Amino acid sequence: MTLLIGALTIGLILSLLALGVFISFRIFNFPDITADGSFPLGAAISATLLVLGVNPILATLAGFCGGVLAGLLTGLLHMKFNIHGLLAGILVMTGLYSINLHVMGKSNVPLLRETTLGTYAERVGETIFGVADDINIGGWDVNIQDASILGCTFGFIALMCLGLHAFFRTNMGTAMRATGDNQQMMRAQGVNVGVMITIGLALSNGLIALSGALLAQYQGFADVQMGIGMIVLGLASVIIGEALIGSQHVGLTIMGAVMGSVLFRLLVAIALRWGLNPNDLKLITAIFVFLALVLPTLLNKLRASKARTAHA
Repeated sequence: MTLLIGALTIGLILSLLALGVFISFRIFNFPDITADGSFPLGAAISATLLVLGVNPILATLAGFCGGVLAGLLTGLLHMKFNIHGLLAGILVMTGLYSINLHVMGKSNVPLLRETTLGTYAERVGETIFGVADDINIGGWDVNIQDASILGCTFGFIALMCLGLHAFFRTNMGTAMRATGDNQQMMRAQGVNVGVMITIGLALSNGLIALSGALLAQYQGFADVQMGIGMIVLGLASVIIGEALIGSQHVGLTIMGAVMGSVLFRLLVAIALRWGLNPNDLKLITAIFVFLALVLPTLLNKLRASKARTAHA
């Protein structure tokens, strides 16, 4: 049960990563690789501030702001200097590696003795359920700290999804979505496409950095290497979510990204439970992404083939 709760908690935390990737890849069709640098940036900033005794909420917000600045830089390189989006993201990601090392002062910052958002969540759980070590949920004995963190994480992600959905229904959010659909039309209507893309990348990387900040506090450390392959994980979550939802409605796609992230993490946890060598985790991730990319196309072809056979 502890493994399941841990997988659910990490899946929810990484859903912010999936939402950030959803904004850049799906709304703007922008191949933003900055994620692999902004994810550990959020972790590095928040962890460093926590060690210095800064309030966990402020430290987490600082991590989010760091990701926003990284996204703004990628957008400016792309729009102002006419650098291809993929190359702009690679440049910023590469530079962020050194910046993250300077922020932390070393490659790894432990947080086991620091007050984090997880500490706050545990206090909320103890207030509600008392000081018992375990609580019974559906016949399962669950550690109260784990359950508290999972519940608070779920509530926070739900609020973030509602806020993001509300944002995309505003004039600014609608303009951003329309820019991703048809840039020429938006230019004809007097919208500054470059500004829209830059704002979108800032929001995207802010969410990704926020995910990194929360994951560092949950796992108890921030590491300069923790962003490697995160863009693949986020993209896999988005693709799995789209396959589950099967709709282009913005609210459902946001929900699908969260569901895809949680399901993907559960699949990884099951694979590890069955004895998967942790060294093969990245390989399994790549295989999951491949299947998520290929299966929808194969299923559509199969349905079309059956339809033609039925009409014949």
